[in-house]
Amino acid sequence: MDTTKKDISLIAAVGLILFLLGNWAIAITDPVESNYTLTALEMLRSGDYVSPRIYGNFWYDKPAFFYWELIAAYKLFGVNEFAARFFPGVFGVIGLIMTYMFAKKVYDRRTGLMAAGILGTCFEYWLLSKTVITDATLFVFFNAFLISFYAAYTSSNKNLYYLCYFFAGLATLDKGPIGILLPGFIGLVYLCVRRDFKEILRLRLLTGLVVYLLTAGGWYYAMYTIHGMDFIDNFLGVHNFLRATQSEHPQWDVWWYYLMIFFLGCLPWSWTLPAALSKYIRRREWPEFDRLSCFLLVWALVVNIFYQCMATKYTTYTLPGLLPISILMARYLYNREKLVKRTVGVMLAVYAVLTFAVAVPACSNEGYSSKNVAAVYRDRVHEDDLVVSYGDYKTSAVFYGDKMVYRLEHGSQIADMLPDGKSWNAKNVMPFISFEELPRDKDIYLILNNRKFDVFEKDFNTSEWELLDSFKNARVYYRKAK
Repeated sequence: MDTTKKDISLIAAVGLILFLLGNWAIAITDPVESNYTLTALEMLRSGDYVSPRIYGNFWYDKPAFFYWELIAAYKLFGVNEFAARFFPGVFGVIGLIMTYMFAKKVYDRRTGLMAAGILGTCFEYWLLSKTVITDATLFVFFNAFLISFYAAYTSSNKNLYYLCYFFAGLATLDKGPIGILLPGFIGLVYLCVRRDFKEILRLRLLTGLVVYLLTAGGWYYAMYTIHGMDFIDNFLGVHNFLRATQSEHPQWDVWWYYLMIFFLGCLPWSWTLPAALSKYIRRREWPEFDRLSCFLLVWALVVNIFYQCMATKYTTYTLPGLLPISILMARYLYNREKLVKRTVGVMLAVYAVLTFAVAVPACSNEGYSSKNVAAVYRDRVHEDDLVVSYGDYKTSAVFYGDKMVYRLEHGSQIADMLPDGKSWNAKNVMPFISFEELPRDKDIYLILNNRKFDVFEKDFNTSEWELLDSFKNARVYYRKAK
């Protein structure tokens, strides 16, 4: 076995252990993971693998690729936590191998190994490779586009640009139009920085777009054919345009948001940035950027600056920028190989401890999941019984309880919460029920969120409700039919 194959085998083995360890014991959390797991489960049960659906409604939050991953994992391992977290871990490993191969090709073997080790032990990368979310998949396709772009740019074989369009199609199937818009923008910015405008004529734009449409267009065409403008208005209007122009979480729309994410997400390697800046400031000189280092910097900076300009901020958005950052860090630490090896070894142990000492108990017992809540009623609820939730609605209760859960609200408030045009209410697709509609002839199970503990006596006739179990963040009550 040659050196490259040995390196890839080592990276794959360590990565699989790192990203899959303990996944069988980490409960599905709210609000994000449970949306994905329940949507894939409903698609699997319906036999409709084209139209994502949740609570029995069509759901246009994300394209279908990640749901297909979940469905495949359910078929392989059953419907459980390990299955849900399997493909994020696998794509996390693919991302490490891809980083190693690219860094080895453009630099050398040591840089490739160090970059893979740094990336795999960055806190954000480790966390998202164990999380049921689209970003590990996007990381691979997004960055495969840019690796292919650089390979084509530095080669006489310009047909390599077709790989860019293929990977952009896969990224668009995973996340949406950003899968081609942002990596394509990074490529154009780089050509502008290099003042190599003639290369734009070599991008195989027209024929490349055919490759892109053949890769991604089938699903989008099918969705438009089936759902018409409802799909366009919700998928593009709400879940793409609205997020870019209107902040979903205004408190985080601050200039330093992604700078903070960098320092937290790149732990324990974050110190390299201030160290490098300090070094060059002391020497009163700046490094000369060659063609490759310029590309890596443009790649990393544009990802972070682009999302900083978007209205809605999410901690996961800038994940693709970690690949060039990890390579730049590897180059900075090139002569400190022992330090890198020791840090990687320590972090492998730290993440094992975090998995079992923090993630497993926290996800089960700290209110991030309703697995324990659903376990209270799952085996005793009947088909005609009603399950309602008052307070923060937890989709994981539906996933684990295998029973529809209705969001309980006062009748006067429901109208203001229902989906209406291009607003964040479009995300409120769970079934609602008002206090006035609660039937007397059905057994009812009530999930009371901790934010509503203090209004329980005000909103309910407490003498009618039996407390079945109480947790830190929720209580489960039962009312017998009359």
